[in-house]
Amino acid sequence: MNYTAPQLAAATPVTLAHRPHEDVQALFTGTLFVAFGVLMFGNAGLLTGGTTGLALLIHYTLGWNFGAVLFLVNVPFYLLAWRRMGRGFTLKTVLAVALLSGLVTLLPKVVSFGVLSPLFTAVMGGLLMGVGILMLFRHRASLGGFNVLALFLQDRFGWRAGRVQMVMDAAVLLASFAVVDWQHVALSVLGAVMLNQTLATNHRKERYVAL
Repeated sequence: MNYTAPQLAAATPVTLAHRPHEDVQALFTGTLFVAFGVLMFGNAGLLTGGTTGLALLIHYTLGWNFGAVLFLVNVPFYLLAWRRMGRGFTLKTVLAVALLSGLVTLLPKVVSFGVLSPLFTAVMGGLLMGVGILMLFRHRASLGGFNVLALFLQDRFGWRAGRVQMVMDAAVLLASFAVVDWQHVALSVLGAVMLNQTLATNHRKERYVAL
């Protein structure tokens, strides 16, 4: 008996839920990509958006520990995640933020840059962070803050997470005029565009639903 492709697809059960070891791998890889992008941005004198950008601004201006600030500014968004996105999403998000804080502290001890073009950093660093956050999104996790709010608005109203986050990131980057010159702000904006366009293109509710 001959089967058409649709018949074969219908007859074959497909397990869509990610397994625990797949979630662990994605959380580590995604946060590592983001941490490396943050390291590149820091070495090139660029800033990023989101609560990571807020934490960097506070760190640069007040000298407070970046990891501790990053965790604290995310607390209100953990509460939103718990109420609106569920316990599993929230726990994975808290773990991802903790991993990011640790990796950002560790990476400078094992990686250094001899030459790092700010323009290349804006493009490559933005892409790395975008891909890392995309991995987290597809495993029902985030880096807290604006990620949580963007995912909530996408689930609730259908607004693209990448577009929503781009607007919020732009607001943070405007505040960076207080600590860096306009050239670095412009390159930081380019990095934010690269990051968020990656999300807008590859994380669309009608194309992919993370489980």
